[in-house]
Amino acid sequence: MSTATEVSNPFSAAVRRGDVQSADCPSREVLKHMTSRWGVLVLVMLLGGMHRFSGLRRKIGGVSEKMLSQTLQGLEFDGLIERKSLPVVPPHVEYSLTPMGQEAAQHIEGMVDWIEENLPRIMSHRREVGNFAPRNPG
Repeated sequence: MSTATEVSNPFSAAVRRGDVQSADCPSREVLKHMTSRWGVLVLVMLLGGMHRFSGLRRKIGGVSEKMLSQTLQGLEFDGLIERKSLPVVPPHVEYSLTPMGQEAAQHIEGMVDWIEENLPRIMSHRREVGNFAPRNPG
């Protein structure tokens, strides 16, 4: 239900909520962090609990140190993960989900589960259509 202020100023309501369709909406950057290949995998991995950087890198096949570091920084900036540096030698850094990250990761996990469950259908369709060639939009 919208308030009188929102009715008189629909733009302010859109700004508060976000408008992912708009090219300049900050929600797009959050969407990019969460739904990048590595962002998805980090969020789902952290659903299992705290992990150190090296543990994440070992468990997420194919990710470089640079990409994992950038992914973790983006997710931390958005408030989805927490970085905890332990004062030990050698230094240890642990990553875990924040409450907001836990909520987001559960949604992402649903998408990952759907993909895994439907992978045979997806692969069958890929075989039917043959080689993938991007179409020219328009």
